[in-house]
Amino acid sequence: MIQIKKQVKTKHMNSNAAPFQGRLVEQLVAGQPTQDGDGVKLTRVLTQAHQRRLDPFLMLDNFGSQNPQDYCGGFPDHPHRGFETVTYMIAGRMRHRDSAGNEGLLQNGGVQWMTAGRGLVHSEMPEQEEGLMEGFQLWLNLPSYQKMCPPAYLDVQSDKVPERVTEAGVRVRVIAGESENLKGAVYRSTRVFPTQVMFLDIHFEKTGNFQQNINIQDNAFVYVYRGALSVVNGSEVSEVPLHQMGILQNSGDGVHLRANQGTCALLISGRPLNEPIAQYGPFVMNTREELIQAVDDFRAGLYKS
Repeated sequence: MIQIKKQVKTKHMNSNAAPFQGRLVEQLVAGQPTQDGDGVKLTRVLTQAHQRRLDPFLMLDNFGSQNPQDYCGGFPDHPHRGFETVTYMIAGRMRHRDSAGNEGLLQNGGVQWMTAGRGLVHSEMPEQEEGLMEGFQLWLNLPSYQKMCPPAYLDVQSDKVPERVTEAGVRVRVIAGESENLKGAVYRSTRVFPTQVMFLDIHFEKTGNFQQNINIQDNAFVYVYRGALSVVNGSEVSEVPLHQMGILQNSGDGVHLRANQGTCALLISGRPLNEPIAQYGPFVMNTREELIQAVDDFRAGLYKS
């Protein structure tokens, strides 16, 4: 069962901290262990229970194991319609193939951004028999007018993911959006990317602080996958432990993170769509009628390109 702590307690810090109107943590969420694909063990962090609060995000999975039995089955052919998937690999190798003819090898530090649009069948299969397999998959909703767009696929290898290192020694990998004028591997205009997603992988290579602006309209959360961190606003602090998601308040013009050396976290934000969400497994539409059509089209073999 998902564990949620509301009204996270705060403690006071030194009042000499630099002023910053940062967001604090509204809720802490511990993910639910589960299986997907052909028995792949993972932790589902963002579930349907939080889709409204974290609109436009639909799901976040964290998979990671040294045991091949936990991942060797992979994710055989399965359909999607109506949203995008963002897969970010920390370690290991995964082969992608889809019904539109796309193929790519996702490996350490690489990103795969797939737009399912009007319908796609794909597989993600491990290309290793031992060692660590670790990464994340984020589901990002599409607005109603884009749900039936043509499928698309982008494969970004690790050396093509923009990075910056702050004066405090924090390394920031910009997967999507922008951080201090550094545009990410995926950067699209508001016209074609109304959710304006920012997806950062933040590495504290020494103990220090990191600040990031976040648009006041956007929903945002932080997920800690190494160590632990503090979310700071002046003299107030919210703690986010290892393997928990901190849903950030919708007030303040950014976020101020503080952590010890070795801490790694994802910081993700996006503009809400404020549209109805109708979901049945791998199909995400706006109405029940659209869901029925999505399933019927899949059964009729129409998810070809």
